[in-house]
Amino acid sequence: MTAENPVPATPRDIYANPSKLGDVTRFTIPQLLAERARLSPNGVALRHKEFGIWNETTNLTYLERAREVAAGLHALGVGRGDKVAVLAENIPEWVFMEVGAQALGAISVGVYQSSVASEVKYVVDYTDAVVVLAQDEEQVDKLLEYRHELHHQAGGKVRRVVFEDPRGMAKHADDEWFMSFEELLDLGRRQGQEIFNIEAAKGDPDDVCHFSLTSGTTGAPKAAMLSHRNLLYMGKSLSEVEKFKPGSDYLSFLPMAWIGEQMMTIGVALAGGITVNFPESSETAMQDLVEIGPHFMFAPPRIWEGIQSQMYIRMQESYGPNRAVYRKLLKWSTDAADASLSGKKPGGLAALKSKIAYWGLTRPLLDQLGFLRLTHAYTGGAALGPDVFRFYHGLGVNLKQIYGQTENIGIAYVHRDGDVRFDTVGKPLPGGECRITEDGEIISRSPAVCKGYYKKEDASAETIRDGWLHSGDAGRLTPDGHLQVIDRLSDVMQNSRGDRFSPQYIENRLKFSPYIKEAVALGHGQDEVTALLNVDPMTVGQWAEKKQIAYTTYMDLSSKPEVAELLLREVQQTNERLEPHERIKRFVLLYKLLDADDDELTRTGKVRRKLVGEKYAPIVNALYDGSEKINVEAVFKYQDGQEQRVRTDVVIYRTPGEGQAIPPQRPATGARA
Repeated sequence: MTAENPVPATPRDIYANPSKLGDVTRFTIPQLLAERARLSPNGVALRHKEFGIWNETTNLTYLERAREVAAGLHALGVGRGDKVAVLAENIPEWVFMEVGAQALGAISVGVYQSSVASEVKYVVDYTDAVVVLAQDEEQVDKLLEYRHELHHQAGGKVRRVVFEDPRGMAKHADDEWFMSFEELLDLGRRQGQEIFNIEAAKGDPDDVCHFSLTSGTTGAPKAAMLSHRNLLYMGKSLSEVEKFKPGSDYLSFLPMAWIGEQMMTIGVALAGGITVNFPESSETAMQDLVEIGPHFMFAPPRIWEGIQSQMYIRMQESYGPNRAVYRKLLKWSTDAADASLSGKKPGGLAALKSKIAYWGLTRPLLDQLGFLRLTHAYTGGAALGPDVFRFYHGLGVNLKQIYGQTENIGIAYVHRDGDVRFDTVGKPLPGGECRITEDGEIISRSPAVCKGYYKKEDASAETIRDGWLHSGDAGRLTPDGHLQVIDRLSDVMQNSRGDRFSPQYIENRLKFSPYIKEAVALGHGQDEVTALLNVDPMTVGQWAEKKQIAYTTYMDLSSKPEVAELLLREVQQTNERLEPHERIKRFVLLYKLLDADDDELTRTGKVRRKLVGEKYAPIVNALYDGSEKINVEAVFKYQDGQEQRVRTDVVIYRTPGEGQAIPPQRPATGARA
């Protein structure tokens, strides 16, 4: 089979009209890749930075690697309906493995590379994976820890573990459970191209092709069963709304196991002919972004807030005259953004100020950030503060809020150009519908809605009814069709007087502060709302250094009375934007950051509210029993499995009106238990 005709026509004649692709949802993902390789064999599909050099992969090479993977997996006994898991950072081998498995009718499964061994074991075992691609020795070790349960000879399902990075793997040379990715490709080359061609031709767009794990905020993650049509419909619809041009650059740096990255790197990239760029590592992603200068970008609020915080820190470290000029030019640019966002065009003096701000501040900043070519930017997963929106729009970044779930490929709603609003998530993508039920739940219907959850029939029937995806989120529609998201229905709380409030709404507004990294609002059934707060170690640390406040650890920093005063002012400012019954009356500064490795956050950064409430129950009780402080045992877990236990005082801080504003200073260091 030649490059001119990489995949034979199927009985459905999906390759009719070879001059153009037409509706991409009539293909499977491997079939669409084959079409792209036929129509544009030399088009750049992927780039990957290794050892400081960007290496390009054309559409044709992408197809050839997927063919070799498919043939290699076929030789290992992988067939239709089998599951192939990938445990890696964002590397080309991930997509080669994913598309190659899908060509056989197998189902790819994404596993977060940051997962601990028990989490990896759960996903691999629950999804019945028969082959696992593990990037390196670190990821392989997670599988080895549970080999006695996962290995097919021990009653598990995993027949083979494929590793991409051979460093440190020589000790497994004689172990038949392992093989290198290069060995898999060599095995595939010996089998021939026909396997991909024959098996891919059997595929149907409505076949399940990928399992994407839900965040698991209320329990163990569930595997949403996604079809080729689900992914490609979303990619096609977003590309049509935004008018993405083939060859536009996108930087893939968020976890590929997350639906947010699958929708871009697979759905949008293949549907729109986008070039996906993989950074050298997750640690170098922001620097690699500057080198690539992508045309569009997707990131959760914490990334956008982090970039803004870094610029704020750099500005604070600058000389006084520079800070004054920065603030003045930033005000001019945000004033122009306010006019633009309200549908007005700045004129006269405002237009002149905007132009001066562009050449004096905005353009140099965009260049330093790698945003000079950025035409579209997206954020989702939580609310982004109006000030952050104004900041980026002032810089000329076309930042939009999106809303969706794993079950409908991450993006179901998006702002349109010229219709961006701080308090909404936009309108449905073409072909999508939205309704609000009588109890205020957001429900959606579109070709992106998945087929349900693997092995979870009851949950599937509860979540997807008559084609409508029941989100579990509370929301409302504006008169002109914009969607406003309030909170999870199950998380909406009610105080002792019967007033309802959204903890997520309060938390998001607390996190609008550059000094607050994480917040957990409490108060169900209580007289008042309270909160657990994490200070942001980067911005608060820089603030402390500027104030010449010495500290050693995060626990030490969060114990400083000066930091408490700073956070008290931030909480007061938040309270001014809240209704009286929503206002924070008491709060604590936690002695440690909430962490996914401690099960306090999901792998996508969402708070596991119930677990946090149980874990910090003594502190939560102290917030309501009138205590001024409580002595607790802080437990710190390390990657090697060891624990450190420290006794420390946690102080209860009160906002004005509750008596003493700042209680006496607690000890700066704890006593070892």
